[in-house]
Amino acid sequence: MTAGCHESPRTGGAALAGAPVVVLLGNPNAGKSTLFNSATGARQHVVNAPGTTVEVAEGTWRTPHGTVRLVDTPGTYSLVARSPDELVAARAATGADGGAPDVVVVVADATTLPRALVLLGQVLAPGALDGTTRVVVALTMLDAARAHGVTLDAATLSDTLGLPVVGVDPRSGAGLDTLADMLVADAPGTAGPRPASDDAADVFAWTAPVLDALGDATAPRVRTTLSDRVDAALLRPWVGLPVFGLVMWALLWLATTATAPVMDGVGRLVAWLGELVRPAVPGPAWVGGLLVDGVLQGVGTVLSFLPLLAIVFGAIAVLEDSGYLARVAVVTDRAVRRLGLDGRAVLPLVLGFGCNVPALTATRTLPDARARLLVGLVIPWTTCPARLTVYLLVATAVVPEHAATVVAAAYLASVVLVVGGAWVLRRTLVRDLVPEGLVLALPAYHRPGLRATARSVGARCASFVRRAGTVIVATLVVLWVLLAVPTTGSHAVGDVPVADSAYGAVAHGLAPALAPAGLDDWHVAGALVTGVVAKEVVVGALAQAYAVDEPAGAGPSTLTEHLRASLDVSSGGAATAAGLALVAFVLAYTPCIATIGEQRRLFGTRVAVLAALGQLTVAWTLAVLVFQVGRLL
Repeated sequence: MTAGCHESPRTGGAALAGAPVVVLLGNPNAGKSTLFNSATGARQHVVNAPGTTVEVAEGTWRTPHGTVRLVDTPGTYSLVARSPDELVAARAATGADGGAPDVVVVVADATTLPRALVLLGQVLAPGALDGTTRVVVALTMLDAARAHGVTLDAATLSDTLGLPVVGVDPRSGAGLDTLADMLVADAPGTAGPRPASDDAADVFAWTAPVLDALGDATAPRVRTTLSDRVDAALLRPWVGLPVFGLVMWALLWLATTATAPVMDGVGRLVAWLGELVRPAVPGPAWVGGLLVDGVLQGVGTVLSFLPLLAIVFGAIAVLEDSGYLARVAVVTDRAVRRLGLDGRAVLPLVLGFGCNVPALTATRTLPDARARLLVGLVIPWTTCPARLTVYLLVATAVVPEHAATVVAAAYLASVVLVVGGAWVLRRTLVRDLVPEGLVLALPAYHRPGLRATARSVGARCASFVRRAGTVIVATLVVLWVLLAVPTTGSHAVGDVPVADSAYGAVAHGLAPALAPAGLDDWHVAGALVTGVVAKEVVVGALAQAYAVDEPAGAGPSTLTEHLRASLDVSSGGAATAAGLALVAFVLAYTPCIATIGEQRRLFGTRVAVLAALGQLTVAWTLAVLVFQVGRLL
């Protein structure tokens, strides 16, 4: 079984039965994934390798010679695995999971050929691959190599290695047809020298004469390129950090302001469709309610995230393909080194303040699965804009004259939670994460390939809809049922006051658990339950609950007055402390069901459930601490 497959790669599904399996193997930033996107187009999907949280992409490549099943593995420098990502890549190439691939394509960056030859030497070592597996070399970055004065070409390297070598441009797709020819060619090439074993000494002993035979073809001329001139300034902290700040501001603007009209438009479209569908649904009224307020609303929630995800995914892909993300890792590396991470972790953490969902997906830029898990577990504590409305409501209700200070403190507490949570996880759950110095080859700057970028964005959006979307729709259907089913009174299903519904019963039942935090009130408890779906609905849930529970003219007239009165009662007169505890709870517990769905997609159901429970535990503990200390002050 190749990495990420749930069936033998030689058999596959019915449509791919008998199709040759080709595994792409190469160093990080060699252009491997871009080549995969160019070859497969929209016919690809992302899965996790069996028993891991390591993402592997699989796709169908329709060549002139027939269909090929292409597998894109994580970037690796060696078949001697030091991380889960490298282990997945090695097992995919060697067939250790139960089915040897037909061809291994080693993607070699022409600008860093000595490093690529080390990996190739391990692949060619006796016993490394199944005896039936052929090896082909795809030589990339030839344009960047020529800019540095390197005269190496595919034919020269092929003659030296005794292997098929094809020059390709992954961004434009140039050379893919020739590569396809090599995959089905009967002759594997003239057998050249091979390493005596996969031992490091033997591999380097093989690499040296290969480089000697190539001679000046691999020797860069001393010349200053545009990339060199840009890096001379950009890699200086006093320039690189402000530029990084501007880029992150632009990403956050895209994730919030720019996508808001599109997301609102999707919401209005779903509401309009609901009004059309509801009267046309036959049978009892509750059937229409289930379809419109449950299923259709769930689908609408998923679709409303797609513009946001597409824009952010596209922006990240452009930054990655252009070569800028590698520079981000360099200039921010020192800031996160104490957490056992490197500079590549900064991008998803910053994105989390725009939206946790694309931030989680951005963890794919991290090279190690344990690092991705660590960052993915703390991202939900980055406070997204959806929480801001709740902060403002609560702060206005309990300390209106200091509302801005409360919001600022919430954002500061968010940073403290992220850093503190990462520090604790680093010493407990992911203590096997081995911190290493940042060793990163800086690729030359490139113009991103828009076609490959669009294909990558489409594949990842489709993966979100398939895997995270099912969780979101199912949860919203369950929430509708809780709101529609009466537990007291003689109400019809679907026409139930909140207080008399199963949802109200759950809220009443949960409220006592919040008493140590001064929040023993069913209105607040119920709103926090709906907040698991999305933090935006907390304010609406409170408004709806108070509208039902307090007839017009019978009590406070505004939502803030209602909330202040509830907190005053539930806290025994310490409404300010209880309000601050509520802010702390909203800050720390599960951001939204979409975040849970994305964690499940990336890390599995068990991790997603345990993460949600852990966030809830931290939120309760923090809220209790804030209230108990606050009421004494």
